[in-house]
Amino acid sequence: MIRPSLVRGLRAQLVVAFLLVSVVSALTAAAFTFRQGQSAIVARAQADALRELRAHVAARVPDLPADPGAARLRTLAAQLERAGGARGWRTALSYRGGPLVTAGGQAPPLPAQLRAGAASAATALAQRFHHAGTPWLAVSLPVTAAARPSGRPPLVVFASFSLASQQRDVDALAAAARTGALPVVPASVVLALLAARRLLRPVRRLRSAAERVAGGSLDTRVTVTGDDELADLGRTFNTMAATLQADAEALRAVEARARRFAADVSHELRTPLAAMSAVTGVLDADAASGRLAPLTAEAVQLVSDETRKLTRLVEDLIEVSRFDAGAAVLNLDEVDVAELVAKTLALRHWQDRVGTDLPPGLRARLDPRRVDVVLANLVGNALRHGGPQVRVLVRVRTDAGRIVVTVSDDGPGIPDDLLPHVFDRFTKADTARARSDGSGLGLAIAAENARLHGGALTAANAPGGGAVLTLTLPRQTRDAAG
Repeated sequence: MIRPSLVRGLRAQLVVAFLLVSVVSALTAAAFTFRQGQSAIVARAQADALRELRAHVAARVPDLPADPGAARLRTLAAQLERAGGARGWRTALSYRGGPLVTAGGQAPPLPAQLRAGAASAATALAQRFHHAGTPWLAVSLPVTAAARPSGRPPLVVFASFSLASQQRDVDALAAAARTGALPVVPASVVLALLAARRLLRPVRRLRSAAERVAGGSLDTRVTVTGDDELADLGRTFNTMAATLQADAEALRAVEARARRFAADVSHELRTPLAAMSAVTGVLDADAASGRLAPLTAEAVQLVSDETRKLTRLVEDLIEVSRFDAGAAVLNLDEVDVAELVAKTLALRHWQDRVGTDLPPGLRARLDPRRVDVVLANLVGNALRHGGPQVRVLVRVRTDAGRIVVTVSDDGPGIPDDLLPHVFDRFTKADTARARSDGSGLGLAIAAENARLHGGALTAANAPGGGAVLTLTLPRQTRDAAG
């Protein structure tokens, strides 16, 4: 069975096209040769028969009287038949349009069209026809020398003979044409394979080079020889690869500078923010004790909130820079997953707002701090975007040796256009709002922490409404750096 990929391949197409052209050319040449040979054989037989018949008639007609009777005509017909020799023609004569006169009383096979045309023709006529399944040739020869008054020839000689021997020659010619055409097929296949191999060699080199470029080896180039279209394609490929390499290096340089800038700025902001957080902590205590005026206390509260948001943003940027630099590491420990989830909720005072379905005694080797960050981001995202009355459920189960943690809510869910980008950096549900409580980095950091464990984080909408975020982690995570 031929595979569809082989039929669709360029090599197979070249072979099939070459084979079709060769076979059609060979068959056309054989058919033309056969037709020409057949016409030549029949034309030669016709010309020879007319020449011989004219010669025999010219030798005997002068002895005829001006008005020969039927007996003299039968004698002439018998003489002409004997003169046919090996050709074996059968003759008949018609005098002044009268009935056919033959040597033996039985008229030779003659086409009606030839008899009708011979009655008024001044030249010899010939017609091929089939009689008893065999090709025959019939000729009519007007004898002008027998006419006493001028005008239509009074005597017409008819002769017909079998073309069986000529047909055998034609059949032999057809067999020779077929025999000569048969070797064209294997010869065409061999030549097509050789041509396809030569033509496709640069194509295979281009394919291999393209695969290496797709794999990241942008310094790949192909050797170009010649000045044909494939050579032009190779030069175009080299130009494209060089452009891609230059663009990739420029993008990597820009990306590296951007990451370095974000990391440097975040670290530079960390020290003043620590001092600001300490001062706002003291001011918060004064505002809570009532030692500050109401307007001052409100301003202090606003400054404290913004400072905490800025501190979280800086911490998130620093964490992202660690992932980008490959400096994030796991500090693994054997933990109880149910206890870890409960501590995460209790630390943020969410235990009364979030339901749980936690199997007891489920232990795994994880980084507790990073898993806490993931869970806090997932639950916090559900509480922030699910609405004031949202119900959130954290469920833990095992599946094929892996831990599956799902955080679901009954809120409006994630917009369809946002769903593919929910774990991208700086992605927010409401892009029309200039400010929000989140930085847009929480879910991106959660996804990086999941990948660092060898797990995955996915987002979807439940059929009945609400968002479902699923964290999948291996139960035995290996020590690894990000």
